[in-house]
Order: sequence, then structure tokens, then C-alpha cells
Amino acid sequence: MTETQNPLDVLIVGAGFAGVYGVHKFRSMGFNVLAVEAGENVGGTWYWNRYPGLRCDVDSLEYCFGFSEELQRDWTWTERYARQEEIERYINYAADRLDVRKDIRFNARVASTAFDEASALWTVTLENGDSYQSRFIVMATGCLTVPKTPDIAGIGDFKGELFHSVRWPRQSPDLSGKNVAVIGTGSTGVQMIPLLAQQAKNLVVVQRTPAYCVPARNGPWPQERVEYWRENFTQLRDMAKNSRAGVLHEYGILPLHAIRAEDREADLERRWLKGGPNVTYAFNDVVTNKAANEVVAEFFHRKIRSAVTDPATAEKLIPSGFPIATKRMCVGTDYYETYNRDNVQLIDLRTEKLEQIEAHGIRTTDGFYPVDVIILATGYDAMTGALLAIDIQGRDGHRLREDWSHGPESYIGMGISGYPNMFVVTGPGSPSVFSNVVVSIEHDIEWIADCLAYMREHGKQTIEADPAAQDRWMDHVDEVAGRTLLNEAASWYRGANVAGKPQRFMPYVGGVNTYRDTCRQIAANGYEGFNIDGGSDARGEPAIAQTADT
Repeated sequence: MTETQNPLDVLIVGAGFAGVYGVHKFRSMGFNVLAVEAGENVGGTWYWNRYPGLRCDVDSLEYCFGFSEELQRDWTWTERYARQEEIERYINYAADRLDVRKDIRFNARVASTAFDEASALWTVTLENGDSYQSRFIVMATGCLTVPKTPDIAGIGDFKGELFHSVRWPRQSPDLSGKNVAVIGTGSTGVQMIPLLAQQAKNLVVVQRTPAYCVPARNGPWPQERVEYWRENFTQLRDMAKNSRAGVLHEYGILPLHAIRAEDREADLERRWLKGGPNVTYAFNDVVTNKAANEVVAEFFHRKIRSAVTDPATAEKLIPSGFPIATKRMCVGTDYYETYNRDNVQLIDLRTEKLEQIEAHGIRTTDGFYPVDVIILATGYDAMTGALLAIDIQGRDGHRLREDWSHGPESYIGMGISGYPNMFVVTGPGSPSVFSNVVVSIEHDIEWIADCLAYMREHGKQTIEADPAAQDRWMDHVDEVAGRTLLNEAASWYRGANVAGKPQRFMPYVGGVNTYRDTCRQIAANGYEGFNIDGGSDARGEPAIAQTADT
């Protein structure tokens, strides 16, 4: 930036769903806005991730922008669970229709941001040394963009090809005739493994923790379903916004004990045949009642045993040590059945130890597995990784890396004490990855936009989360998670997948509907819990709506 340039009103970091909508929304309100994006194009998570088999696990008719009747009317999804390529095309289609590219700078990775109290401006500096000043910054960096690379002895000695799922080559490698190993059996591995088994000469799957996987039952949308959604989209979207997860799941309304055993089994079977995550919503107490949780888990265990012909392999694939639905529920196609193939081997790290990677393969306590290609399906430094990759410097010497050294803290996931005029989209402390993230993104962008309009209308310069309000909110986030079984799993929701990362359950699980109501009340009360122009919060504790069943 040159000294003659005027500061921006809003600078957005990231150009995925949030960045694209943010540019459109803020610009339509008369704000001078720019988004900076590290990649070469829009797409966010769907730009950076492109591994084989990658699909969204929310129905495509729901995983789309809801603010524009034109966008939803003129786009037709082809499948129930859209492929990465189709979602990336959709975001590009939206960017073109909204004409936002002129306000996005690509190949622009942010190195640091710093707030100057005297001018009440942020300086955002790119890795190439260019910088911008902006009154407000909106961190739309995404929850699942930063890869987690495992620390495995000898991995640097491997002489074959090594790929990470989060940085998959645009020209997908030819694996035919090769011995391939996949390390990781989370959602990424579940999607990849069936396709890799069809391509590779032999496939070795290295499993640390077995995954619960529900069948997708994916396929083309019937035309009548597409037309129904087009005709009723606004009503259906409003229903989703007022649901627990921001998705029109078939939410069970009764607890386990209120349903006869034979009816439980029949409903679980019906949901299994229907496909998708609905099976884990059969009772309204699956993640709060161990008895209900065990009934659903045992149903899955029986399905695994019936799908896998070798009993020993089936037992290796059965999850243990954590309640079902407390880690990411995987949605896949023929995942368990893939282990019936003659060219697939399973290394279960609960029964054999991974000793090291060698030049031409993997050595465990049970032997040596020769491989030509290793694929790391080891996931993400989720929710905080992209934010902490930037040196964010706030007021009075605050640095986010230091302030979050014991775990992330925010007020309603969007504001952070010590960082005036900085907002986070789907940040820790919001429903984020425990919701249809596009619904949550739209909510956050619209809430932030209304807040900026309020600041402009009232001639205010700075807004910052009050530290006491932030503490109360995080106590509430912890308390709601503590009512569930979610903390019993070493999940990436807690940061447990990254060595040394402080563990704290990061998403808000009180319900999308509850969260939206709370945010609405905060705004209606003059942005209660925020300090505006340095004023202290003298209005007491912000009202928190009654939490939904989790």
C-alpha cells in the first residue's frame, strides 16, 4: 500500500464461502472492502482440498448460499453429496454472478496484522511485503485448511512419492500398478480408501483409531426433489436456521427410554438404509446419555461385522474407547466393504506398533510393508490453525498466539478481547464445524455487517469484546459441552489430534438456533458484552438463550 491510498473500511482474509459473501454483503452496504486470498482462486476449503473421493457430508441442496433467490434458482446440484469439483464450480459461479473478483486480491498470503490505537486502524502485511490499512478486519480463514503433518520416525527417508490429502496435486497422480499406503482413517481416509483400492496394485491402510462410518447412499437428485427445494427454498432454509445443527436432519424427539426396543431397532435400520448422518439422531439423547449412545454404537458394530467377511478384520474396524458421535461422523460409500478386497491390508496400531518409515516402505512390530506411495490422510490443525499461522497483534501488546497459548477464547466466536475491530467468521466458541457451516457463515457475515452499520450510524470508532463477557461466554461453551459425552473423545474438536495443542472443546454445541437467538439478543441490546469506543460493559451479563437439546 502507498501512503496516498485511503484506508479500507473492511479487509477480509480469505475467499471461500465467507470471503465471497463478505465482499458482496459489505460492498452492497456501501463499505470499501477488499479480500486477500493466499490461493489463486476462490473456494477456500474447497480450493485447498481436492483429494480423491472428497465430498461434502451435508446434502448439496442445503450446502449453498441462502441469501440469494437468484443463485439458488439458477444452479442445479447433480448429486445428494456434491463432489469437491462441483462445490468449487459453485463457489466460482457465485463469485462471477456477484461480481466480487474485482475486490479480491489472489496469491496474497497474510503474514501479520497489527492494530494501531492512535489511528484505530489495522495494518495487514502480506508475505511479499505489501500492506493495507483497514478500519475493520474480518478473518474468514476457514476451519479446515491447514494440514496436520504427523511426526513419524524416518518419514524424511522415504524414497517414494509422498502426498498429504490437504495439498493434493491438481493433476492427480497415477497410482495404477503401485503399492500405496494411506495413513489415517478419519473422514478423509474413509472417502479416499475405496477409490484408492480400485486404482492401486495393493493398498495398505494404517489405522490409529477406527472410524464410525454411515453409508452415504449417494446418487443423482430426483428432479421432483430439486423442484420442491426451488419452490420452497426460503421456508426450508428458515427451518434449517432454527434447527440444532443448521441442517434439516430428521431429529429424534424422544429419549431412548421412551421408545420400545423393537421400535428403536426398526428406526435405526430405516435411517441406515436412508443414508447420511441421520442415524445418529434417532434419539434426542444420543450424545448425553451413555445408554442411548451404546445402543447406537452396538447397531454400528453389528453393521461392520456384517459388511466385513473376515471376522478378525471386522474387529479391528470396530471403534472403541470413545462414544459414538463424539468424533466426526464419517459418511462414505463401500468403506467397510473395501476391506474384503484381496489387495487391501489393514494395519491396526492398537495391535501392532508403527516403528518407522523406511526408504521403500513401512516397518511395524509385525513386519515390513513395501510401498511406492504414502498418502497422509492425517487431517487438519482445525479451527485455530489458519488464524495462528498469522502474527496477529492487537491492543496493548496482545498477540493472539500468546493469548491462545492455553486454548482459544472468544466472545460468541466472533469477537476477541484485546483485538478491537477484528471479527472472526465461524471461530472457536461458535457452532462452526458442528453445523452446516454455510448457514453459520451467512449468519456471522450478516451479524458483522449489521454491527458495522450500527457503528457507522452512531459514529463509533472501535468495538471490542469485553473480557468479562468473553469469560462468561467461554464458561458457557464449556458448560454446554460438559453436559454431553463429547469431552470423552480425543477428537480434533478438542485439538487432540495435534501434538502440543492445548485441548479445549472448541465448537459451541448448544444449538445453531440457540446461538442465533443469543447473537440476536446481544445486538438488540446495543451489542451487549462489547466495549464500544473504549466504554466498559456496564450492562451486566448478556442474555443467553435456552440451549437446545444437543
